[in-house]
Amino acid sequence: MRIGLDVSGGDFAPKVNLQAALQVKETLGDKIQLVLFGDKDEIYQELVALRADVNQYITVHCPEKIGMDEHPMQVLKQKPKSSISLGLTHIKEDKLDAFSSTGNTGAMMVGALQKLNTIPGIIRPCISAVIPCINGKKSVLLDVGANADCRVDVLCQFAELGSIYASSVLGIENPRVGLVNIGKEESKGNLTTQATFKVLSELETINFVGNIEGRDLFTNEADVLVCDGFTGNIILKQSEGFYSLLRQRGIKDDYFELFNYENYGGTPILGVRGNVFIGHGSSNANAVASMLTHAFEAALHGLSARITKAIKE
Repeated sequence: MRIGLDVSGGDFAPKVNLQAALQVKETLGDKIQLVLFGDKDEIYQELVALRADVNQYITVHCPEKIGMDEHPMQVLKQKPKSSISLGLTHIKEDKLDAFSSTGNTGAMMVGALQKLNTIPGIIRPCISAVIPCINGKKSVLLDVGANADCRVDVLCQFAELGSIYASSVLGIENPRVGLVNIGKEESKGNLTTQATFKVLSELETINFVGNIEGRDLFTNEADVLVCDGFTGNIILKQSEGFYSLLRQRGIKDDYFELFNYENYGGTPILGVRGNVFIGHGSSNANAVASMLTHAFEAALHGLSARITKAIKE
């Protein structure tokens, strides 16, 4: 598997990204071919400093860098030789099986849409997150930020995308789909969630189990949790904030340690033509390594191809 890494992306680039590359290469060995996108001289010097075998990696020289606060639409046009731009181009040209970055999230989203386009039939691509549950299982939450406002048909498609992701990558058979709402009853929620409930109930392509309240998000009442990006982002950030509060209080618990984003590192953009992963800008080496491993698993299971096939059918 050829997995691309944006070495220039993130708050601690390039060092932590290359440390992560070494970790993943040591774990997966010949199963993975890492392609590093960034300044060639910086990459070489850092690999030498880390005492790595530079011949184990392919380097694509990217003389331009995209800052974390630069405007996505403008910067992609202004910096066509940036690591994000060239990495996405390699995906488009089938030179990579997946591309990962902890750089400018907006640039990754806009670039993926412009360069790769959406899978035919996809209304809006979305971003998902893996939620650890108290019983040791995992749920997929989507959208978590790409689409703040969603129509009924978009939410229903998120349910299908989440089901494909949960079954193909997480290995969950016939995943249960729940709609995040303010009550269990069908009549609860705003006009959008009420209408979405009705449509989801009639969809034969998913296993819909009804509404899921906020207090049940982590009890695994559903394997796929559907909501708009506004709601999903608040849930995700609240979870991360709660974990940080526990750490500040000196409280350590095996379950709550699962909320450390280092365990997952990054998340795929579902619905674009290719396996594209984005991660936290503040990621350390462990988080980037997790993102690369996640990208490898998605590519191994043909996530984007499975979505394409399912939507076509």
